[in-house]
Amino acid sequence: MESKVFSIGILVSGRGSNMEAVIRKVEEGYIKNAKVVVVISSRRDAPALEKARAHGVEALFIDPKDFWKEPDYERREKLREEYDRKIIAELEKRNVDLVLLAGYMLKLSPHFIRKYKGKIMNIHPSLLPAFPGLNAQKQALEYGVKYAGCTVHFVEEEVDHGPIILQAVVPVYDDDTVETLSERILEKEHEIYPEAVKLYVEGKLEVSGRKVRIKA
Repeated sequence: MESKVFSIGILVSGRGSNMEAVIRKVEEGYIKNAKVVVVISSRRDAPALEKARAHGVEALFIDPKDFWKEPDYERREKLREEYDRKIIAELEKRNVDLVLLAGYMLKLSPHFIRKYKGKIMNIHPSLLPAFPGLNAQKQALEYGVKYAGCTVHFVEEEVDHGPIILQAVVPVYDDDTVETLSERILEKEHEIYPEAVKLYVEGKLEVSGRKVRIKA
């Protein structure tokens, strides 16, 4: 009996280094029984699009038309959901089983999160629940922490709040800048994001409330 091949879709907005880290681990066979079938960008000029195509992965730009600039909250949320429905349609065409956010800068609508509940992962450059949101590395330096790091978590409606899958720690040095700390954290991101995907594909993640248990 053939094993199921998991179809992965990745949402991006920028350079796509975490996207590429996952794709490489699939190509190398470290993540078995999985295929990255589509990369979708919210930015036309995102370097991630060309990187994905260089690996033979279909890459799409879906124009958000700056809906987040809409001043009326209800209208903005309606436009957000309309945009997410376009993304969902592309994911459904390709029977995507797992959605990865890799530097994706738009907040997902409740509709999207409900649609793929338990099937969306994100990576954040801090040891959550510390320093959620934007500029996490800058927040860490300003707070004076001695250790920082990154977190892979399942996505829920509250930003950077879902159950934690994996974390990695890096030291913070007295002479660190946002750039040097970010680079150190990014190296760990490239390690733990593919590892979290591997565990998911192998069926080794069990979620109970806020806790994720890794099965042997």
